[in-house]
Amino acid sequence: MKKYFFSSFLLLFPIIFFAQSNLKGMIMDKQNPKDNLGVSGATVNWLNTTIGAVTDEKGWFTIPYKPEYKKLVISYLGYKTDTITITSLKTIHHFITPESELQEITIKSKRDAIQKSLFATANMFTVNNDELLKAACCNLAESFETNPSIDVSFSDALTGTRQIQMLGLKSPYLLITQENVPSVRGAAQAFGLTFTPGTWVESIQITKGAGSVVNGFESISGQINAELVKPFSDNKFFLNAYSSLNGRLELNTHFNEKISDKWQSGLYIHGNYRGEKFDNNNDNFLDAPLANQINVMNRWQYTDAQNGWVSFINFRYLADEKQTGELNFNPEKDRGTTNAWGSEIDTKRFETSAKLGYVFPELPFQSFGFQLAYSNHQQDSYFGLNVYDVQHESVYSNLLFNSIIGDTRNKFKTGISFTYDKYDELVEVGTFNENFKRKEQSVGAFFEYAFDNLDDFSFTAGLRVDSHNLLGNFITPRLHLRYAPWENGVFRASAGRGKRSANIFAENQQFFASSRQINIDNVGGNIYGLNPEIAWNYGISYMQKFKLFDQKGDLTFDFYKTDFNNQVVVDWENPQEISFYDLDGKSIANSFQVELYYQLSKGFNLRTAYKYFNVTTDYNSGNLQKPIQPENRFFANLSYETIAKDNGAQWKFDATFNSIGKQRLPNTSTNPSQYQLAEFSNPFQLLNSQVTRVFSNKFEVYLGAENLTNVQQKNPILASDNPFGANFDTTIVYSPIFGRAIYAGLRFKIK
Repeated sequence: MKKYFFSSFLLLFPIIFFAQSNLKGMIMDKQNPKDNLGVSGATVNWLNTTIGAVTDEKGWFTIPYKPEYKKLVISYLGYKTDTITITSLKTIHHFITPESELQEITIKSKRDAIQKSLFATANMFTVNNDELLKAACCNLAESFETNPSIDVSFSDALTGTRQIQMLGLKSPYLLITQENVPSVRGAAQAFGLTFTPGTWVESIQITKGAGSVVNGFESISGQINAELVKPFSDNKFFLNAYSSLNGRLELNTHFNEKISDKWQSGLYIHGNYRGEKFDNNNDNFLDAPLANQINVMNRWQYTDAQNGWVSFINFRYLADEKQTGELNFNPEKDRGTTNAWGSEIDTKRFETSAKLGYVFPELPFQSFGFQLAYSNHQQDSYFGLNVYDVQHESVYSNLLFNSIIGDTRNKFKTGISFTYDKYDELVEVGTFNENFKRKEQSVGAFFEYAFDNLDDFSFTAGLRVDSHNLLGNFITPRLHLRYAPWENGVFRASAGRGKRSANIFAENQQFFASSRQINIDNVGGNIYGLNPEIAWNYGISYMQKFKLFDQKGDLTFDFYKTDFNNQVVVDWENPQEISFYDLDGKSIANSFQVELYYQLSKGFNLRTAYKYFNVTTDYNSGNLQKPIQPENRFFANLSYETIAKDNGAQWKFDATFNSIGKQRLPNTSTNPSQYQLAEFSNPFQLLNSQVTRVFSNKFEVYLGAENLTNVQQKNPILASDNPFGANFDTTIVYSPIFGRAIYAGLRFKIK
């Protein structure tokens, strides 16, 4: 065993072979061609080898040469990486281009708002800021309205909170991170997506199916990672103001200041407010909550390009208040009484994180990174006479090392991680009065190997081993395969295992706003008496890029299956109860999607998709389709923008159409006849649209509408006439509550 570890350790260090001939050259900065200044510390290496060199203080390098070496890779942190062809030993002089200049070129070439790569091994795509601006996008939960892979719906009839689903499973089965630090989890699961303002998001990476073992063991259906704006690349000043006819007001400001050549700081402030009461369906309940949120983040960035160091330090504070319920509810006099039904949710959250990365100047393929994050989340809330208070402290750390084995076709990542979670939950619902406290801590080690022949085949295989005080000792395997049989076509396959603790109250808070009694089938597990959730996810996909009538497009098919070994079943088939118990039988989620993107003409794009879901679970009452889950969905997005003038002036138009099929509703047959619902909901269609007028590179205004077709669910609150009775229920929500919502806003920036 010692010999094995020693051999593995040696593989971390490249072996440099010396040749009889040498190639000489000079690397210079394109911004200073007249001064002929060489770049010190730039790295040059032969493609797919470990043979490299570093330029001296005058920009000169000498590197061993063999006739079979054809491609020379030149890299320098903060500059574009170049690959040049070498045909002789003639001395070379090469200029490198700063990344800032490269980014300007990218903007002019109008990169795709949603980027899909033929070369990535995993089924992953990136949603850029251009796509996020197609909708109001006031928070992360609203950032997926124009994306066909993520389904957005409302969690209940009171809070207006959007929940997301992927592959037919809700967000708790997704690993949601910010810059690869787990963020929306635990106590933040229900409302956490609304705590990240949309203007703070630079891009979103979405991975379907099994994710990477580097990011932990909890993901089951996929991963969503949000990259935040960076102080060095963000505008010096940014302002976004938003207002809607449903009484919602928002303001976002960014301030970025250069402290020194290596330090930059950003202050990001978000506020939203809704103080007007609406009851469009005349059920005597607010259609949307009264709300007030202040969200502040201070972000520091350190970059030392020459020596390979980069670091981020974040501090963030959030205060979020919501009030909902009957129109005449007054918290000061009605809380805790049956005078009027009302609810308040008061959340305070503090978090801080630090990231440190180092790229070896002489070995650009080798690096290490360290992350450390702490958060304190406190929510005090009541729903009528029900009480739910939760405090969640969390610590996360991760140490990662990247390098190669032999040459750059064989890469690996390895490291260790540590997580700590402390929960304190108070639940008072009828006769159920419990205070749940627990601590979770785990230490894990992971190794991920990636092979890429730079042509038609690649794979990534990862394994992590974790020791968890409540979940035990276990392994998590993940595998991704990629095969490109012909030009512009690629097959992908993946398989992986996930394991997680189900936070049954934090993840299902909507049920507190009902008269349902809580029932937990205690089987002696370590979490609420229940066992951890374990599932395998398998997926295959095929993407073909093409050109038709000289316009580009792509067609994608994918199928994913999630098979639970154990699941905490959330059973609300009895309208007077909400029951939690371990799975006894089968629970599967099958997802099929076909998606077409086509550029109809310059600036005019179409993206459309059809999705089919088969999500079933063995309940105590039998095998049933998941409630509030359509089997069929159709999506289409049309966007058009005029050619931008020299000052950036242009028009942008965007429309998104969704057709949602019928959905099975939970059983209400034992309710009085006036409070009974049909077995299935009716299908419906939604249309959102936005028009943006860009006046210049500094200023633009936008006008939009959500739910233009004015779809509204009739009687979304059961027994709204008797909110303290046995049949009151706000959870059976399958379509919009508010109806048409018109909004407008402006954006102003100083670079």
